[in-house]
Amino acid sequence: MVREKFPVRLTPEERDQLEHMVRAGRSSARVTTRARILLKTDEGWSASWVAQALDVSQGTVFNIKRRFAEAGLEGAVRDRVQARRYRKLDDRAEAHLIALACSPAPEGHDHWELRLLADRMVELGVVESLSHETVRLHLKKTPSSRGRRKSGASPG
Repeated sequence: MVREKFPVRLTPEERDQLEHMVRAGRSSARVTTRARILLKTDEGWSASWVAQALDVSQGTVFNIKRRFAEAGLEGAVRDRVQARRYRKLDDRAEAHLIALACSPAPEGHDHWELRLLADRMVELGVVESLSHETVRLHLKKTPSSRGRRKSGASPG
């Protein structure tokens, strides 16, 4: 018999809680799947059988079992709280970016390109560094369209 690295042994209370999560239908699909993984593993199912039955990878089964061993039931079933993400552009810098994008293109260009906008924001000292992808994401939030003559961000 193979000894498991992270065996799952549920108490009757934990089993009831997981079964309620599965039956109630109020939890997200992710939480429900994790609960089913723990229930099947506790019943003695192998990781490969659980993975095949629930249409997940064996890695997912092993990760849930490891999280259960390390953090308990809630740690295995619920997502971890992620640290607050750092914003590259605050509201002032975002307004500056939008104003720059609505301004006439620099000489030698017929329109602003994302990399050109990122470079100009750095040149102006608004930010230390900025990627074109960050520029794209911030401009995507605005109703303006750089491809049309009349945009939602400028009157011209």
